[in-house]
Amino acid sequence: MQIQSFKVFCDLAETESFTKAAQINGITQSAVSQQITSLERQLKALLIERSKKKFRLTREGELLYEHGKQIILSYEGLIHRLQESRNVISGTIRVATIYSIGLHDLQPYVKRFLKKHPTVKVHIEYHRANQVYDDVLGNVVDLGLVAYPIRDPKLELVSLREEKLVLICHPGHPFAKVKGLRLQQLEGQKFIGFEPDIPTRKAIDRELRERSISVRHVMEFDNIETVKRAVEIEAGVSIVPAGTVAQEVSKHTLAAVPFADVELTRPIGLIHKKTKVLSPAMKQFVASLLEFHP
Repeated sequence: MQIQSFKVFCDLAETESFTKAAQINGITQSAVSQQITSLERQLKALLIERSKKKFRLTREGELLYEHGKQIILSYEGLIHRLQESRNVISGTIRVATIYSIGLHDLQPYVKRFLKKHPTVKVHIEYHRANQVYDDVLGNVVDLGLVAYPIRDPKLELVSLREEKLVLICHPGHPFAKVKGLRLQQLEGQKFIGFEPDIPTRKAIDRELRERSISVRHVMEFDNIETVKRAVEIEAGVSIVPAGTVAQEVSKHTLAAVPFADVELTRPIGLIHKKTKVLSPAMKQFVASLLEFHP
C-alpha cells in the first residue's frame, strides 16, 4: 500500500470527481479507478458507493479518509521539512487566479520568482472567482488569487495590496478631457459592466447604490479584456483597475480618468486551504508576492 494511493483516494473524497482527482495527481481517470480498486482489494472493504447518484463514501471510506488525510499531511510535512533542512526550493506550484490578476498583475512576480528559483515550476490557471475558491478548497490547486477576498473558516487569507480603480472611456468621450471625475457624473451614463456575480461588479454596484447613482448597463461581460474592447468601440464607459489598462492608455485607445471625490480601490488577496502544508517553494512564492512591487 503506497502513500500515493492514499493521496489519490483523499483527493477523490474531497473533490468528489474522478476527473479532478486525476488532474491533481497528473494521472488518468482510469488510473484513479485502478488505485481505488486496489485499495479496496487490500483493505477488503468497499470505499465508494457505485451508483449514478451523487458521489458518496461508504462508512469504511469515511474512516479511511479521516485517517488517510492525517497520514498524507504528516508525510507532506515531513518532505517539506526535509527540503527546508537542505535549503531545497523545487517542485510544482499550482495557482488559480481570476483573469484580471493573472493577465495583468501576476506575470512580473512569476518572472522574478522563476529567475530566482529556476527549478520550480509554476502552473497557472485562469478562472472566475467562484471556481478559484472551489479549486483551492478541493485541493485542485495550491494557491488562489482573488479580488475582494471572502473570509472562510477553511481558508487562510493573505492580504496583498489595494488596486486603484479608475473610469475608462474612449479618448473622444467628454470624460477624457476631465482631470478628475466626480462619481455623480456617471448618472445616466451607458455603462459596460462585469457580470452581476463577479466581486468587482458587486463592489461597484454597492458604491453607486450608496450614492443613489443610476447608470445604464448596456453590456455585461465576465472578463476584463472584453470590457475594454467594448469601451474602445464607444459602447459606454466602465470602472476597472488602473493597472489593467496601462497598455491601452499608452497607445491612446482608451482614456483612464481618476475620481476626484472618492477613492475606489480593489483589495487583492491570496488564499490557500488552512490544512494545506505549504512546501518551501510555495512559501517563497507567497513571500515574493508580498515583497515585490513591479
